[in-house]
Amino acid sequence: MQKVILVLAFLIPGVLHAQAPVSKLGSGSLEERLNQLERVMDARNSAQMALLDQMSQMQDEVADLRGKTEEHAYQIEQILQRQREIYQEIDRRLAAQPQPQSPKVESTPVSTTSAYSSDVSENDAYEQAIQLVLRDKRYDAAVPAFESFIKNYPDSTYVPNAHYWLGQLLFAESKYDQAKVHFSTVVTDFPDSNKRGDCILKLGIIAQQQNQTEQARKLYNQVITEYADSTEAGLARKRLSNL
Repeated sequence: MQKVILVLAFLIPGVLHAQAPVSKLGSGSLEERLNQLERVMDARNSAQMALLDQMSQMQDEVADLRGKTEEHAYQIEQILQRQREIYQEIDRRLAAQPQPQSPKVESTPVSTTSAYSSDVSENDAYEQAIQLVLRDKRYDAAVPAFESFIKNYPDSTYVPNAHYWLGQLLFAESKYDQAKVHFSTVVTDFPDSNKRGDCILKLGIIAQQQNQTEQARKLYNQVITEYADSTEAGLARKRLSNL
């Protein structure tokens, strides 16, 4: 009996702090009241565990939303980049068109450093491949179109862009090993390409997707070092912080 009284003496203050007044425990024998106290404590502990589980779930959801927000920002930047490419392409085409009042333009030699080829069939082939992506959204047909272009015009000034678009299309289909080949070609063989920074970033993302954390970190740092003020560098910094 003394042991029961001692147990009750220790339990009652804890229950009072747990906002379970003794007056609400009802009447009955001492053993029944002790059982009631135990149920109150169990209920309190269960409520605390449920609250902790909810907090953990909310933290996971916040982390997931943060990742999706980052990915959406990247996709928006990619769309804007594609729009800039279209405008640049239009400007190049307009600049390359001969003026009606200058018929001698057709006989003027085209500089080898020109960004627009004098080979009409080459221009048409590249434009058709680009339009499959940007206008028609026929990505499955764009892949063989770019592959044929590279095969038929290996010395074209459009080759680095063709490799870049192939990498993008294959990357979108999660064909990472194939995409790596084209991104790596731009990085290694075309150091002056304006797509090179994005290709390095994509190689880092692929490495991260394939659980090659150290390789991904190396590539992200390369983007930051070589293209410090670029959009790609900003994205690389965000991804580094999440590695």
